[in-house]
Amino acid sequence: MSRDLCVHTWPCSYYLELEKRWVPGKLWLTSLSLKFLTDKTGDFLVSFPLADIIEIKKEASNFIFSSVTILEKDHVKHWFSSLQPSRNVVFHIIEHFWRELLLSQPGAAVEASSSTMTKGKELTGLMACSQKRLEDAARVLHYQGEQLDSITSSLDNMESDLDVADRLLKELESPSWWPFNFKLWKMPSDTNSRAGSSMASNKALGKEGIVIRIPAIISQGTESQVKPGRLTILVSGLEIHGPNSLLLHRFEREDVDDIKVHTHYEVSIRQRFIGKPDIAFRLISAKMPQVIPILEMQFSKKIEFLEDALMLRSTGTSSPAEKGYSVWQAASRPMDCDRHREASSGSQEGRLLQLQMSEPLISEEDTQELRQILGKLKGLALDAEAELERQDEALDGIATAVDRATLTIDKHNRRMKKLT
Repeated sequence: MSRDLCVHTWPCSYYLELEKRWVPGKLWLTSLSLKFLTDKTGDFLVSFPLADIIEIKKEASNFIFSSVTILEKDHVKHWFSSLQPSRNVVFHIIEHFWRELLLSQPGAAVEASSSTMTKGKELTGLMACSQKRLEDAARVLHYQGEQLDSITSSLDNMESDLDVADRLLKELESPSWWPFNFKLWKMPSDTNSRAGSSMASNKALGKEGIVIRIPAIISQGTESQVKPGRLTILVSGLEIHGPNSLLLHRFEREDVDDIKVHTHYEVSIRQRFIGKPDIAFRLISAKMPQVIPILEMQFSKKIEFLEDALMLRSTGTSSPAEKGYSVWQAASRPMDCDRHREASSGSQEGRLLQLQMSEPLISEEDTQELRQILGKLKGLALDAEAELERQDEALDGIATAVDRATLTIDKHNRRMKKLT
């Protein structure tokens, strides 16, 4: 079951309908709920799940103060005003998390209200998450192999160019009166092969290689100006799109200087420049936990987890492997208790057996689904192993070709120095 993690807090005021007054405090947005904390008492005055929200609007109280109003299922209307840094920022972020919760997680309301979940469903969810991570890694590995193939074809072109340079140098080194000069004719086969390889390399480089695409709230420069958009992670870099799918900026992989993870739902990406302002974007998204592991894999030396993200990473959430271990421990603990009780008292044996038979830990349907997921994981692992072996051979070939090209270039440089 997903935890209710804090996403963001904003200073604001809440209108008490019974007392007809505004109360200063802070508005807390979590992944599943919305809360208001008063400054005077430090207590939560209002708390309700995001799944119970019917409508979010921007209104004006007494036609003067700009406010955000939230309507619940019971037709209870909440007024929030004096929002900092601005009303638009708070409105866009809350609306984004509310929509993502309703659209992408239709069972979130049930999950927030009921904490009962079978061990089989929990295990199935963990295995499905592991399968998705492995599929993302396999996709990145596949496009990495295409890039290696493009490098190999470029090295082949370089070797052919070095052969042409060798013939030119031989022509220059031979005396002008020497009757057996080399003819520098370009054969049709060489031209066709070079054109074919260049087309293949352009085709390989033309593929975008989209790894994942998520909706996000984007801010650039000041935090008071935000806009809805989306973040696209490519094999070759990152793309940030604004409203109406307008491309705001494209970061090539080598252009990204640092990525800071502020929370599980908020990251900032920056490209530094000398003599002009840096290009930096701050993104908040409900699906950011799916993106952070991919960013950590692609930009391992450039990503930085700040204090809040490190605290949540170490204490708040655990890795899928740790979760799986805890689930297996929880699933096996009742069986261990049964064995202990069987040795200590025989009177409770029948009752425990009946309880296990009436409420199985993992149903047959969950077992079949787990078996299918494990089969897919095995196939993905075998394909990844074969691709890694192929890429190892390609890397060996690239290293040999680079060494050969380096020696040839040094040899050509020495020959050109003798000519001058």
